[in-house]
Amino acid sequence: MVDDASSDGTAQIARAAAADIGAADRLTVLAGAPLPAGWTGKLWAQAQGIAAARTWAPTYLLLCDADIAFGPETLSRLVARAEAGRLDLVSLMSRLDARGFWAGLLIPAFILFFQKLYPFAWSNDPARRTAAAAGGVMLLRAETAGACDLPEAIRGTLIDDCALAATVKRASGRIWIGLADEGAATSLRDNRSIGSIWSMVARTAYAQLRHSPVLLAGTLLGMAWLYLAAPALALASPLHGDWRAGALGLLGWALMALAFAPTLKDYRKALWRAPLLPFAGALYATMTFSSAWNHWMKRGGRWKGRTYPDCRYPAFPRRAGAA
Repeated sequence: MVDDASSDGTAQIARAAAADIGAADRLTVLAGAPLPAGWTGKLWAQAQGIAAARTWAPTYLLLCDADIAFGPETLSRLVARAEAGRLDLVSLMSRLDARGFWAGLLIPAFILFFQKLYPFAWSNDPARRTAAAAGGVMLLRAETAGACDLPEAIRGTLIDDCALAATVKRASGRIWIGLADEGAATSLRDNRSIGSIWSMVARTAYAQLRHSPVLLAGTLLGMAWLYLAAPALALASPLHGDWRAGALGLLGWALMALAFAPTLKDYRKALWRAPLLPFAGALYATMTFSSAWNHWMKRGGRWKGRTYPDCRYPAFPRRAGAA
């Protein structure tokens, strides 16, 4: 565990927890070195941890966030999948906290939007350029990390998980990403406040758009067309008087809700939230603009007391490599 200048007693808590279960000899706590220029904090911590782990000549490296709770069989299943598929990177989208109204609506919508942006089937296909990973849980083959010079090769990226996946795939590596089953990998981050979700999205959204005002404008217009046009057409039927257009808008809204329903069901959320997807889309569009505003105000990439206004966007492979 790399203690990256924490101020809440993280190192002591970790040592005490290991001692309580009789595993003090299985935990190594490293005091993180000062952050060098050109690195993001998470990747610098990972670099130090990987360098120390190489002492044991590992076959795999498990990179995970500090707020992930693992099930007892999760790691063995990840390794089994990697071995069976001869995979270089296996990643799980952890179960996020979806308690309360805001998280109950916005977290399933976040999962839906992520899978639309990075279809898992495409990411898992060696013949496609799409590459995605979820930073909370990533099992990386140590040999691949060395060959790809990871994480140094992506040291300045803010969306580090997808940048890592893209780097592996560009080197003809095989990757796999999937959703974690309930209890397999759970994020303990409290999302009940809309502010928590807002900061999570605003930290990286504009970096995802390569800090391009053109891409930002296109994204906002596209989201308005995709998520708001159909409900507006349906609700405005009494005003425009075209009931056929209103019915078409209502059909589009219903199909949108139908597409959202499986993710809500997976998170055990009532289906009455499904018609609220346009509202969630409007909020995420606003968060995206907020991310751009923070960047313009030199507050981009703010996280854990650090700001990365000049962080790079992920490097995507130019071609898909053969496995």
